[in-house]
Amino acid sequence: MTPPSLAARVRAALPGGVVRGLDRAISAVPDLRPPPAPMSPPDGARRLLVAPANFAGQGWAWARAAERLDGVGARSMTYRGAAGFGFPSDYAVDTRTFLRSRAWQRTWFATVSGRFTHVLVEAELPIFGRLFRGDVVREVAALREAGVEVAMVAHGSDIRLPSRHRASEPDSPFAPGRYEGTDQLERSAARNLDVLAQVGAPVFVSTPDLLADAPGATWLPVVVGEGWLARDAAPVLAGDRPLVVHIPSRAGLKGSAAIEPAMRRLHDEGLVRYERHEGVAADAMPELYRRADIVLDQFSLGSYGVAACEALAAGRIVIGHVREDVREHVLGAGGGALPIVQSRAEDLDRVMRDLLADPARARAAAAEGPRFVRAVHDGRRSAAVLGASFLADRSAAPPA
Repeated sequence: MTPPSLAARVRAALPGGVVRGLDRAISAVPDLRPPPAPMSPPDGARRLLVAPANFAGQGWAWARAAERLDGVGARSMTYRGAAGFGFPSDYAVDTRTFLRSRAWQRTWFATVSGRFTHVLVEAELPIFGRLFRGDVVREVAALREAGVEVAMVAHGSDIRLPSRHRASEPDSPFAPGRYEGTDQLERSAARNLDVLAQVGAPVFVSTPDLLADAPGATWLPVVVGEGWLARDAAPVLAGDRPLVVHIPSRAGLKGSAAIEPAMRRLHDEGLVRYERHEGVAADAMPELYRRADIVLDQFSLGSYGVAACEALAAGRIVIGHVREDVREHVLGAGGGALPIVQSRAEDLDRVMRDLLADPARARAAAAEGPRFVRAVHDGRRSAAVLGASFLADRSAAPPA
């Protein structure tokens, strides 16, 4: 292991208040390096920017989905440290430049306000660094003044209000004593919901459960790329001891601790091989899924997202807890029933044994996954959602 640098050791020895004060002072110093070249805008009568979060690559994926619409060109933008560029993005800026380069901020605002017609703001985050003091409401006002149409898209924890969630979900990670970051998430979600109210723009949400937090919003399905769709993946339950994997992005929010006893018991009995992985790079996920028979998603939020869709696309059996209202919303959208095998954490032992005893049912669930992803999460439905309102072609004359 590389020893920490002198600066890191000094920083670790300082009181937290001093460190925060130094960080504020350093961030106030302008970045004197030349800013990176601005991104070239796309062609098209309607030119969309999706920025700045790109969580799980969805900003880039929604941009590609939007380009399915006639007359629409799209770009994605994100800012991240050097270690955070794991997902594709049309324009990636390092965090230092984003926060400290006033030259870049001004150039970037001039590019967006002058050469894009639509902006989809992700996760209530600022797009222009500190140009507007990091105030998204002020950013949106400035874009609108320049004639740009703006909509907002929420990803999950940014607006999922813990107090509301625990009141309706028995397995909520936000029940007292379960997730230590609950109070912080409550404050952040309340603040972001207030931003949405102040902005007054159309709101999209990436998962149907978030409609409870933003009742007037529209579901914008997440998008899974063609590379995930099962082609040469091994058939499920072909061996004597199925491989079960669980790869939580944030274990405390996914109910991971609640399923460990059941999975260890099944593993020790020799019924399955159980593996739990964390901190997996995006490019390593496909191989982990493709060698698995069963993928355990999440057991506390009551919904599903990108990870579950990737596992479904790979033709795996996916087990998780998805609330009935979420399943009904997905079914009502016309893509068919969600093929995630339902299980709460307390039921996982029984559900797993029942599946293993009925391999034909399990294989049928796995076979439905790629079909469902093609119907709901391959980008076509997301393009249709954007094109029905936000990106609608308003230049066409209304019918007589």
